Amino acid sequence: MRGPLAPRLPALPALLWLALAPLPGPAARAELRVRVRLPGGQVTEESLQADSGADCVSLELRAADGALVTLTADFRQEVKIFRALILGELERGQSQFQALCFVTRLHRNEIIPSESMAKLRQKNPRTVRQAEEVRGLEHLSMDVAVNFSKAAQLSSHIHNVCAEAKEAIYTREEDVKFWLEKGVDGSMFEVLPQGSDVPELQRCRLCQDRWKPCICSYSLSIEWYPCMLKYCRSRDAAGKVSSYKCGIRSCQKGYTFDYYVPQKQLCLWDEET
Repeated sequence: MRGPLAPRLPALPALLWLALAPLPGPAARAELRVRVRLPGGQVTEESLQADSGADCVSLELRAADGALVTLTADFRQEVKIFRALILGELERGQSQFQALCFVTRLHRNEIIPSESMAKLRQKNPRTVRQAEEVRGLEHLSMDVAVNFSKAAQLSSHIHNVCAEAKEAIYTREEDVKFWLEKGVDGSMFEVLPQGSDVPELQRCRLCQDRWKPCICSYSLSIEWYPCMLKYCRSRDAAGKVSSYKCGIRSCQKGYTFDYYVPQKQLCLWDEET
């Protein structure tokens, strides 16, 4: 994450800029820590890690409710992994924390490439940042379970990221179809019960019995992430115009995941209000 600054970069807003010189070595690993303001006004520190050799990036922050939220983007396998470590309610019989993993397809241009992420530097590390663009809430029905012991073929990062959530890794049938076409072994996937298949299956927020199966809902938000590269133009002595990477655009995006749980005890946050 070192390199000379382009002459025009100091004139940019005091956000983040991209160092234009490549990092030494065949692949770059880098970490950036950014202070981010949460919706309730609290400030948290977000960690952004990039590994251009493995072609992946990871973002981690602690949400206002204390949950530790991680997003890992595996560009090579076109896989996104969301992990949430949720504080348990000990007085209601839960363990100290509960881990969830949601695995979805990574689409092109959702987040900046790993090589660009590895080159990010910020001028003012103490600045509290808010996203320039708020992207729409995405509501996802996670109707398939993923077998942890076989999931390395889907993405090698699942083994580390989802180690605490071995029995709670979920994905979508439409994403499974995409991965099957790429040659992924289908035996790692198991279709979960749905409300249309089991009429008595309720939303957990409506279910009164803590030991009955239900459809749980969990929401998380990535409050700040580099979603696009910015390009600036320069003109040489002969008048020729060229463009160069000169910064990033930041985004915020929220997600709500619906998925089957064998008992409401595993979904106590989803209460009717």
